[in-house]
Amino acid sequence: MEKSHGLKHFFQACRYSADGLRYAIREAAFRQELIIGVITVPLAWILPVPVVMSLLLTLAWLGLLVVEILNTAIEAVVDLASPERHPLAKQAKDLASAAVTIAIVANILAWATAICQCLQRSL
Repeated sequence: MEKSHGLKHFFQACRYSADGLRYAIREAAFRQELIIGVITVPLAWILPVPVVMSLLLTLAWLGLLVVEILNTAIEAVVDLASPERHPLAKQAKDLASAAVTIAIVANILAWATAICQCLQRSL
């Protein structure tokens, strides 16, 4: 298969990305994280915190979405490669799940920091 170049390549890449987002939206965890972002991202920009903190909160949420998509991709590949139970398949899925958990913890820490800053300013 010949690789496309230029604008054709750009539009194909956009189509592949849109397909990926359509797959991701089918995942309950991804939908839940999207809803969290719809609430928290505007809040991050309304809070009386420095712009850098608002940006950090937004980037932390986007990072969580990225990790969730990669987790879903790893699960799909593992299911294709090893439909039966295998210790390495479990390890791969568990590691991807751990990455999501770490991204969630990073978001919690970022929000805790932002809330502490808000409370300090109000005292």
